[in-house]
Amino acid sequence: MLACVSSGKFDALQKQLDETKATLNGRVADLEGQIKAKDQEIAAAKAQHAEDEDTIKRLEAEKAKLEADLAATVKDKAALKASADELKNALAETSKRKAEAEKRVAEMKQLLAQLKTMIDAGKLRVKIADGRMVLELPSDVLFASGSADLSKDGLTTIAQVTNALLTLQRKLQVEGHTDNVPIHNTRFPSNWALGAGRAITIVNTMIAAGMNPAQLSAASYGEFKPVAPNDAEDGRQRNRRIEIVIVPDLSQLPGFDELQKALGS
Repeated sequence: MLACVSSGKFDALQKQLDETKATLNGRVADLEGQIKAKDQEIAAAKAQHAEDEDTIKRLEAEKAKLEADLAATVKDKAALKASADELKNALAETSKRKAEAEKRVAEMKQLLAQLKTMIDAGKLRVKIADGRMVLELPSDVLFASGSADLSKDGLTTIAQVTNALLTLQRKLQVEGHTDNVPIHNTRFPSNWALGAGRAITIVNTMIAAGMNPAQLSAASYGEFKPVAPNDAEDGRQRNRRIEIVIVPDLSQLPGFDELQKALGS
């Protein structure tokens, strides 16, 4: 059969075959190149995906930290507000206590001014004892020896003291004190009784002078709270005394609210 194909035709067919083969080889090379490129793109995409996952994890961790920081900040803010409110309340309470203290000091200064004449005359002594303001009156100015009946001068003295105390809206305790010389009679079987009798007389006299009975109480210490030795007359004279005590109001003292809570009041 080959003998039947001419040399020219064979060469043409061979050329066509070579050209087709070259075309196909080029196409194969091109497709292989495209496939390789796609493999590279896929590898790059996979690498990017892995990087993106790492980025997502990092961002999620950062977000979680920010959320935790936010929660802590909100908590701190709430605590700071509570502290600020507590401080504000404490400052208000301090201002209130200060105003009350200044008011009490003003009251005491006014009282001292009203009693100045009696203090200067030696009829009255004002002192602070056991944290309380005390008006001390010598019993010898008020009573005869062994008696619980006020003298004329005693009545005048108690009336003057009462007049000065009328505007003071505070509780007052009248305390009777004696020296250690024993007393024993029908009316006063002991110094306790003498001190109590004198204190009650003062209370009744103050009430008669206009003092509110609800503000007053009477007490006796007898000979057992001396302010001087009893081994000499001048000391015994000092111990024979009446003390009008301005009773502290616990509700005006720092810590009173906490005390009430502790007692369940």
